[in-house]
Amino acid sequence: MSAQTPAPGQQEKRFAAYMEGLAKAAGHVDRTVPLKAYCAGLLLPGERKSVEPMAARLAPDNVRRMHQSLHHLVADAPWSDEAILEQVRSHAVTAMKEQGPLLAWIIDDTGFPKKGAHSVGVTRQYCGQVGKQENCRVAVSLSVTTNSASLPIAFRLYLPEVWANDARRRKQAGIPESIPFETKPQIALQQIRQAVRNEVTRAPVLADAAYGNDAGFRAGLEELKLSYVVGVQSSTTVWPPGTAPLKAKRWSGQGRPPSRLRRDAQHAPLSVKELALCLTAQDFHRVSWRQGSKGKLRSRFATIRVRPAHRDYWRQTEHKELWLLIEWPQDEQEPTKYWLANLAPQTSLKSLVFLAKLRWRIERDYEELKQELGLGHYEGRGWRGFHHHATLCIAAYGFLVAERCLFSPSARVGHVQLPAPKLPPDFQPRGRPARTA
Repeated sequence: MSAQTPAPGQQEKRFAAYMEGLAKAAGHVDRTVPLKAYCAGLLLPGERKSVEPMAARLAPDNVRRMHQSLHHLVADAPWSDEAILEQVRSHAVTAMKEQGPLLAWIIDDTGFPKKGAHSVGVTRQYCGQVGKQENCRVAVSLSVTTNSASLPIAFRLYLPEVWANDARRRKQAGIPESIPFETKPQIALQQIRQAVRNEVTRAPVLADAAYGNDAGFRAGLEELKLSYVVGVQSSTTVWPPGTAPLKAKRWSGQGRPPSRLRRDAQHAPLSVKELALCLTAQDFHRVSWRQGSKGKLRSRFATIRVRPAHRDYWRQTEHKELWLLIEWPQDEQEPTKYWLANLAPQTSLKSLVFLAKLRWRIERDYEELKQELGLGHYEGRGWRGFHHHATLCIAAYGFLVAERCLFSPSARVGHVQLPAPKLPPDFQPRGRPARTA
């Protein structure tokens, strides 16, 4: 008498229902089985989450067939990443909001070290994962966060100019003709505009100085009527309280009447660092923002109402007044971080600090996406495969996020109750070992 297959557990049933929703978004019934298998492979234990090792773990008796199925799904099948991510967002963010409201939208980018020069988007550029210039590719993401959970809802590769302007490389990598060269802030604004169109619950946008220092990025957020708390560099110039650019010159009666604002050597804006160094110790206040692994995280902060000075000599009207938030830790010789925020004038210091520091959540997400779900393990070279793999990693992560919010706070990769084949004791999955940074 053959042993009976055990009945699926509740988590397995929820996963099956979740995958049915994703399969409908993928648009073809033939994609249901490989889609479920791919996401299961990402969630099951395993050091490497590229196609071949996952195929070997999922079907050790028929690796080749499973490999072909997974590879076609991720590298060739023309399903929509946006449709899948919208389905993931609908499921996971609904669960997240059961625990509390959305507090912020977070813009960030992440790097993937990569050898060679043929994988799409790879060039020598700054890589946050290793903290220096490195041969890598970089992707921009938009995430949403509550007080207890966060999730990427948009993800796109940054295409350097050397790739965007090279027709041969574009063709080899399958880069769509509709993808031009765009800066990371421009990509981020596209993601934010799409989130607005999708009617994602609005919340303040958070970003580091790579985005916040871009005046066009801040202006784009203003046009969308979104609030923001964004980092800026110490060299960013502002008009201190009580000062403003000079009015346009008096018309001489000849030519077109002057209309642009002015500045001169005696009347010029200050950098935010210069302004911060003018403050006294009494202007800074100790604020804690969250519990860390070694106790509450605290630092000293000051706030000032300022007007950005970026190219206002091309404008006829002054920039709007914003908050300048300055962090100056007690043991540092000078301020370390600066933010601009368009939140209401009555916003408290503690609220500003809380939002400015909330960006840490995306670092936690990327750590898990990379280390546990294999976000950087895809070995193909094409545009479609890179984005399909990333989308399915986010889909698998979305399932974990929903499980943690509604059912099991301890849900994590390797602990999800999904069926897996029994492997021989001497089984070794094929594929390259994970690269160590």
